[in-house]
Amino acid sequence: MSQSATIPSSTAPYADLPPTNVQLFEAKARKGLSFEAIAAKLEKDEVWVAAAFYAQAKFTPAELSTLSSLLDIPEQSLTAGLGDHWWPNRALGPSPPTDPVIYRLYEGLLVYGHPIKAILHEKFGDGIMSMIDCKINVTRKADPKGDRAVLTFDGKFLPYAKW
Repeated sequence: MSQSATIPSSTAPYADLPPTNVQLFEAKARKGLSFEAIAAKLEKDEVWVAAAFYAQAKFTPAELSTLSSLLDIPEQSLTAGLGDHWWPNRALGPSPPTDPVIYRLYEGLLVYGHPIKAILHEKFGDGIMSMIDCKINVTRKADPKGDRAVLTFDGKFLPYAKW
């Protein structure tokens, strides 16, 4: 028998999510599934799947169908909430962020953003790294001083146009 799982939908970040996304989180918890396990079923990356759960990416109708079967949520419910009529909001939460994990990532860009930018320009020229055409991986690396979190941003370089 599955356990009853609820998400505190009145608190951040869930309070800012569409109800269908909260339903996804509840079903994920009830089933005891990781983003990695769900991603394997969808044939997607776990970071992308987590982004879609947070309403920051869009599932296809086929992906909604797979989620329906995997999470025991009626397909019509998922389609009604996240179907063709719905589009992601790719901004979530305050700026600067208040969550400690997200704040540390933000802090990393505040501290190392200009050096990273300078090195990107030295290696690629005048342009930006795309977050639209980007893959992000999170891995754990053993270290005698304490495990390390390794974040990889693999984004396409887009040179600025000259006209």
